[in-house]
Amino acid sequence: MIEIEFRNVTKKFAQRGGGEPLTAVRGLNFTVKSGEVVSIIGPSGCGKSTVLNMGSGLYLPTEGEVRVSGERVTRPMRKVAFMLQKDLLMPWRTIRQNVELGLEIDGIAPAERRRVAEQLLERCHLKGFGDHYPYQLSGGMRQRGALARTLAIDPQVLLMDEPFSALDAQTKMILQEDLAQTLWEQKKTAVFITHDLAEGVVLSDRLLVMSARPGTIIDEIPIDLPHRNDPFKRRSLPEIGPLVGRLMELLKVGEQREHLH
Repeated sequence: MIEIEFRNVTKKFAQRGGGEPLTAVRGLNFTVKSGEVVSIIGPSGCGKSTVLNMGSGLYLPTEGEVRVSGERVTRPMRKVAFMLQKDLLMPWRTIRQNVELGLEIDGIAPAERRRVAEQLLERCHLKGFGDHYPYQLSGGMRQRGALARTLAIDPQVLLMDEPFSALDAQTKMILQEDLAQTLWEQKKTAVFITHDLAEGVVLSDRLLVMSARPGTIIDEIPIDLPHRNDPFKRRSLPEIGPLVGRLMELLKVGEQREHLH
């Protein structure tokens, strides 16, 4: 089953002072199947975040359409959750209260909100920290809290914009493990943006490579390797190095396209 579909999508932005609109992405065509994890890589400024903003309904395409579970995306949807680089936890709420936020907005009873939050805090290795405030936790722990908050509403689709980019290498690897296991166990569909090529390989079923702006898909690479639910094991496979090397070459090609326009 196709969970996400981009059909000939182009996005242009008006520029201050008038002039020709800026084309961020052009002619995007791709699908993501139910339960699949797809990473998008590309040069800085190529429109990767614009893709997720359109998938979440925060932006509307200038041309073409985006569909989630067959429904055209015209506004933010309950079935889609968006996780960003910053944790954006509310500083006046405890970690548990932050995790409960979406459930509270949905009108879920307090006892059920607490049950779900406690379950997710344990899964995200935050058991015992529910009554702490964000300022009392490390960056990695706050990002775990943001992940728990994202999962609390039980979305069908997770859109993740470099959620681990601000973390140190060791914390990043631990959170990659948490995320991979959660996506695998819950059979979630996810689109993941990263500049870390190895991260894209170890977390994904498939990689989409974008060109420089205006961004378009220049290649699609299936990651036909075991252990998608265990990044530590997958990272040790001998195929990882050649795949990362291939991605580096593709990014060079994508950047060269910009100089040809």
